[in-house]
Amino acid sequence: MHGPDRPNIRPAAMTDQPADRFTRSHGRKSIQATLKPTELITPTPDLARAWKAQVITLFPEAFPGILDLSLTGRALQDGLWQLDAIDLRPFGEGRHRNVDDTPSGGGAGMVLRPDIMGRAIEHARARIAPEAPLIYLSPRGRPFTQAMAQDLSTRPGVTLICGRFEGMDQRVIDHYGITEVSMGDFVLTGGEIPAMALLDATLRLIPGVLGNAASTEEESFSDGLLEHPQYTKPASWQGHDIPPVLLSGNHGEIARWRKEQSEALTQERRPDLWEKRETREKP
Repeated sequence: MHGPDRPNIRPAAMTDQPADRFTRSHGRKSIQATLKPTELITPTPDLARAWKAQVITLFPEAFPGILDLSLTGRALQDGLWQLDAIDLRPFGEGRHRNVDDTPSGGGAGMVLRPDIMGRAIEHARARIAPEAPLIYLSPRGRPFTQAMAQDLSTRPGVTLICGRFEGMDQRVIDHYGITEVSMGDFVLTGGEIPAMALLDATLRLIPGVLGNAASTEEESFSDGLLEHPQYTKPASWQGHDIPPVLLSGNHGEIARWRKEQSEALTQERRPDLWEKRETREKP
């Protein structure tokens, strides 16, 4: 079940492992003049004011992945946020560091063991503020929304658990009061991709990451509507012209047009959002 593509991991007793054996930390590092090349992403101490993301995963090498590029990558280097990818495998049992077992009552697949998950969670909790939420990426969880991303961005950080196989023993979820979150009505092989999506949606709301706060105020879902269409130069392309109102310079008319477009798109494509908005605005 563990797959042939897993890197070889030398077995070692849990008590023999240093704390950083389980975690790959990414964040700001001071750079000094030197003739020797310097790694920019290396284990670093906690940054006092940085928003912190912890990810418990069987594939820590997957992180930071796409989050290390563009604006989120620059924010990572600048110390606006910090990432700890916690490898679940060293918490496993036996020579092969097994982390799963067969489902009680029978059935296909394997289930992540509660004792293994418990050790990993306790390790993670000791490294982050106690008010940071603990989230398990699961297709049966609450749908992730822009409002949830906004809420997470105001917290000191988050700990994400990436499931594999048939998921995680329910007792772990119950014991720690873990919030289950879904990125949509579909099933993936693991929680790593949803974790990156959740982090990307949240990180861009942290002050300083995008650089322009207005960028997040006018986009889809920020006011319960889908975003209006966007246009740029050239004014005409393949027989399609930019709507004249956008070239008029009349800011009032432009704002009115954009709102009308947002409302029309929301009614057409997301009637569920439109219904919620209508209900919310009723006296």
